[in-house]
Amino acid sequence: MAMRDRTSLTRRCMIGAAALALTVVTGCGSGGGDKGGGGEASPCKPASGKVTLDYWSWVPGMQKAVDLWNQQNPDTQVKLKTTPSGNAGTYQNLSNALKAGKAPDLGQIEYDSLASFRLKEGLRNIAACPGVTGAGSDFVDWTWSQVEFGAAGKDGIWAVPQDTGPMALFYRKDIFDKLGLTAPATWDEYAADARKLKKAGKYITHFSQTDPNWFTGLLWQNKATMFERKGDSWKVTVDRPESRQVADYWQKMIDDKLVATDLQGFSPALYKAWNDGEVATWISAAWGYSTIRDNAKSTAGKWAVAPMPQWHPGEKQAGNWGGSTTAVLAGTKHPAEAAKFALWLNTDPKALEILNREGGLYPAAKAGLDLPALKKPVDFYGKQKIFDVFAQASANVDTNFTWGPTMTDTYRYLSDGTADVIGGKSTLGDVLKQTGSQSVDSLRKQSLDVTR
Repeated sequence: MAMRDRTSLTRRCMIGAAALALTVVTGCGSGGGDKGGGGEASPCKPASGKVTLDYWSWVPGMQKAVDLWNQQNPDTQVKLKTTPSGNAGTYQNLSNALKAGKAPDLGQIEYDSLASFRLKEGLRNIAACPGVTGAGSDFVDWTWSQVEFGAAGKDGIWAVPQDTGPMALFYRKDIFDKLGLTAPATWDEYAADARKLKKAGKYITHFSQTDPNWFTGLLWQNKATMFERKGDSWKVTVDRPESRQVADYWQKMIDDKLVATDLQGFSPALYKAWNDGEVATWISAAWGYSTIRDNAKSTAGKWAVAPMPQWHPGEKQAGNWGGSTTAVLAGTKHPAEAAKFALWLNTDPKALEILNREGGLYPAAKAGLDLPALKKPVDFYGKQKIFDVFAQASANVDTNFTWGPTMTDTYRYLSDGTADVIGGKSTLGDVLKQTGSQSVDSLRKQSLDVTR
């Protein structure tokens, strides 16, 4: 991630088995104020009277957490607007609202998109708000490093961490058992299982054109970092051998019609396919457990979770998909109250329990990693302790992965290119090449130095 002065800071924070580890490359802006630049934050004083805050989020069950806050804080009420997931519409709507001066006080923004919103001067620097600066120790180290820029946050704190997204394989154990299959340990086994499932009239999974973050998680597992920082310059590495390996694999799956290409992520059609047993697996993040649970209720007890298939036998690599923050947006008239709510939402034990139970979030707060629900068997998944699998995945995510400074653009290029792949007009290999070139242009439009 980068800002206007093109300086950056690389942070590499290793964390425990129950939390994700990765490298974050961030940029530190210049200039003052509470918007897109660095420097000291503007004063952040509590209001003298009653306050109402608007908050946009796509987390299932978030209203229950908001209701709890509203019960406990009569002078600061939060109004929730449930929105589509980030790339499905929320980010564009937030951008439009910021331009029109009608943005909410708070918004849910994924880690990889924070820099884009800061570049647009869409975030409020909350470092000066009561309780924020000292809150870093409450969160897993790498997540806090993603929301603060500069050493010890000297260039600002721009959001509060919420959750992470270590990936694993959700699969219909009943279908696999009936066909004499076990959870595939390698991608070769996964492809072989796909052929057997096809003969049984089923798809092993869907390949969505609207989830570029998901595809990025697959690249991540193969150590295919998409950007590199060298001195004062960025290098775009979207099209690289490790990425090509992933793209070629999935292109063959598409060409051989082993995956459903007419189903979009988080759609009623996909949920019906899960309920009907037409789609038998989903490679997804920890939060995905509630997506299946809430939208494929007729399949209760039939799913299980296993580690992601590996490129080579014996490896234990995992990718990451998602992970969000609660960001205070530029233009809010009540930054102190907004920051207080963001901290409470992501550290209060009862709030964390609600977000895990209802929304399936894998918490960024250290206290959340001790939630009883993360240590218990899950009825929907055949009483399997599925979060043990995600804890293992968290410890096996490549720590060298680097976010680009304009990831929302890169994701849009990937999504648009994938639509052409589904339409038979292109290949995933071509999409990588095209996305790399487009990403270079995007960086240069932001006056960033780019090397080939």
